[in-house]
Amino acid sequence: MTFNELQKINPGEINRNPFTLIDDDWFLLTAGNRDSFNTMTASWGGMGILWNKQVVFCFVRPQRYTYDFMEKNEFFTMSFFDESQRPALNLCGKRSGRQVNKMEATGLKPFESPSKSIFYEQSVLMLECRKLYYSDINPEHFLVKSIDSNYPKKDYHRMYIGEIISCFSKLPKTGE
Repeated sequence: MTFNELQKINPGEINRNPFTLIDDDWFLLTAGNRDSFNTMTASWGGMGILWNKQVVFCFVRPQRYTYDFMEKNEFFTMSFFDESQRPALNLCGKRSGRQVNKMEATGLKPFESPSKSIFYEQSVLMLECRKLYYSDINPEHFLVKSIDSNYPKKDYHRMYIGEIISCFSKLPKTGE
């Protein structure tokens, strides 16, 4: 796969509802490079404008293997898939890259982004992001105390905000 085969778009041209993309369809959050990377399935996050930039935000618990890769790398990717890849997304969300080679187990085919981050040939939408900011979830700041029930182990997420530096799509444009 080469980037010539993909349609580079402005993130503002994404024609899918971000709530559907993130919560219903899920995505693979990947950090690292061709020599060493990990990916995990995620369904918490968002897209928007912050600091006059098109950004995404995503969340990773500290015990996840991907956390170490997010910490060590300047870039990360968010890769979205069609429903045919649901089994791969399920495996990448349930199994750790510490114990299983997710690429072998799923048949996903990684390739490098322009910044040497990782995308997947099977992706239909790919966001390449540069980390701008992180913050650890602090339960003392929950204004609705029931939110803490999402953390029975008190393993609070780290939130990452990333600027979308490139966006590639295989999805049809609006109106096609």
